[in-house]
Amino acid sequence: MDPLFKLIIEIIGLYKFALGAYIIGSWLLNFNVINSSNRFVYIVMDALFKLCEPSMRLIRRFIPNFGAMDISPIIIFLLLSFLQGLLHQYIRI
Repeated sequence: MDPLFKLIIEIIGLYKFALGAYIIGSWLLNFNVINSSNRFVYIVMDALFKLCEPSMRLIRRFIPNFGAMDISPIIIFLLLSFLQGLLHQYIRI
């Protein structure tokens, strides 16, 4: 059972990494540091969008709107970190 929990912990870590890459990529696109007409940038950002946006959309339904500031990635990071901590605690027992 331990390898299954360790695999889940690693998948959560990879998802957190993808979420961070999506956030940074969206900032770079918004500030015109990178260009979305570049095919590679478009493919990467589209894949990250399809991977990260469903969870962010789910969180956005339950939190109030703060205008231009989106705190849904912060909430997702906190929830995923909490879940990782629970799994680490369960493995140690």
